[in-house]
Amino acid sequence: MSKGKTSKTLVWILMAMLILGLGGFGVTNLSGAVRTIGEVGGKEISINAYARAIQDELRAIEAQTGQSFSFAQGQALGLDRSVLGQLVVTRAMDAETERLGVSIGDENLRRELLEIPAFQGLDGTFDRDAYAFAIDQAGMSESDFEDSVREETARSLLQGAIVSGISMPQSYADTLIGFVGEQRDFTWSRLSADNLTRPIAAPTDADIQSHYDDHQEDFMIPATRQITFVWLSPEMIIDGVEVDETALQKLYEDRASEFNRPERRLVERLAFPDMAAAQAAKDQLDADETTFEALVESRGLTLSDIDLGDVSKAELSGAGDVVFSAATGAISGPAQTDLGPALFRTNGILPAQSTSFEQARAQLREELAAERARRVIDAQIGDIDDLLAAGATLEELAAETDMQLGSVSWHPASEDPIAGYENFRTVAAAVSVDDFPQIETLEDGGIFALQLDGESEAHPAPLEDVRSEVSAAWTNAQTAAALDQLVETLMPRLQDGTDFASFGFNAIEETGQDRSGFVPGTPANFMQTVFEMQPGDIRKLEDGGGLTLVRLNAVNAPQTDSPEVVAVAGSITQQVSAGIAQDIFDAFSQALQSNYPVEINQQALNAVHSQLQ
Repeated sequence: MSKGKTSKTLVWILMAMLILGLGGFGVTNLSGAVRTIGEVGGKEISINAYARAIQDELRAIEAQTGQSFSFAQGQALGLDRSVLGQLVVTRAMDAETERLGVSIGDENLRRELLEIPAFQGLDGTFDRDAYAFAIDQAGMSESDFEDSVREETARSLLQGAIVSGISMPQSYADTLIGFVGEQRDFTWSRLSADNLTRPIAAPTDADIQSHYDDHQEDFMIPATRQITFVWLSPEMIIDGVEVDETALQKLYEDRASEFNRPERRLVERLAFPDMAAAQAAKDQLDADETTFEALVESRGLTLSDIDLGDVSKAELSGAGDVVFSAATGAISGPAQTDLGPALFRTNGILPAQSTSFEQARAQLREELAAERARRVIDAQIGDIDDLLAAGATLEELAAETDMQLGSVSWHPASEDPIAGYENFRTVAAAVSVDDFPQIETLEDGGIFALQLDGESEAHPAPLEDVRSEVSAAWTNAQTAAALDQLVETLMPRLQDGTDFASFGFNAIEETGQDRSGFVPGTPANFMQTVFEMQPGDIRKLEDGGGLTLVRLNAVNAPQTDSPEVVAVAGSITQQVSAGIAQDIFDAFSQALQSNYPVEINQQALNAVHSQLQ
């Protein structure tokens, strides 16, 4: 039995009970009629245990997010079902330990209780009164608490027996390391039309027509929705919005710290316990007997621990004069600080910034005008809604309001300005021909309304509209075919080891490239192809209007004896072993639930939930 682990678990259980007891949770008795929410194999699941587990999960989520998290939110995420499932597994294990006769004796229980700090007095020995008080506050009897300790310990023993000793063989980690860490040395060259002895002739009309007919999928117009819309954005009316000079001046004053910043320094501060230690360190620095980095390391710190970022003279208080008189790279001090005497290193000087009202006026006016334009638009929404409700068309809206009329053949890749708004795209994708236009908002404070006029299926673009694209595609295809034929002609000599440069190719050597490597100028599947090759292999890859040629020179195995690789291999083995152990325990838990009948009192569950709301 692991004494340390059991003690920590008991402390956690006890503290949860104490928090619950002091919090006055109100489902302890439920009018005295119901005390459990169900049972597993004859082992009851108490209402208090379920409520405590729910509250513990809620507090854990709040601690992680830093925000209040209600039971209703947790229930929406399935938290209540997760907690119930955990308790069912726990009680199924209790039933199994009872069947197996696994338990701890009274002496072991006594030793565990004596070591729990919550039950100790000021002198560090077991305090009988503190023990009784804590158990009473948790709403439990001493026998109930001690039974829970026995069950928890027995479960730990059973779980340890199931998952202990499970580990992956070293060959598993070695295989992964070999796959990830292997490197390749190779030579490659990208061939283009310049490598051909004869240029590709311009395509004839027949060539263009034939290529278009054979590759129509490359020249498709996507399915579109014909949409008519009206819209109004702050940018459309911003020039006509009046901005009060007083408001501009006030906004400038409110943001004075943004427009007028004092001189600042990039500073590191190393504090010492007293002035004598700080001065001794400074003397060592002045005598070149040590470095600032060495001093930091000797204090058990890193440079990031002492980095203050950029600070003003005022923020340094009494040390401001000393630091701001030092040049970049200089170490100043010692000077008194809130942390005691300290040395400072100045890493940079940020000059003061001063922006006058006149200089900032244009920026401020644009911001205020944009905000007021949004309010002007917002004030018009009611009137525009009334016009739509009265049967006004989009064309009539554009004539009677500031809204502008437009149309678009919309599809998900549309580049029309209004298609850049997420809200417009959402409505455009969902609207039907039977829908009436209604006012919707845009992300920048604008508004719009739209109607679907019709839809068209995806279809090939007319040849005359894409003739230049088809011509370029035909030329690329012919160039790639000619280059492929050239390489096939040279392949016997290339396979004999003749260097790429011997044929006038621009040979590029790459060494030490792993699977995650990226070589600029190569096709998307280049590295995958390289790692499928054997030393001496030569591959050619089509690349738009050219061809990429690559020869694998060497396969380099990872250095399995390096500290970094050993650490990674150990981590892989540990993580995978833990994952397998968890899978085995999950399978065991599911088997237990099949062996022991589970009975849940839904009314009791609902009662707990109602008090947690």
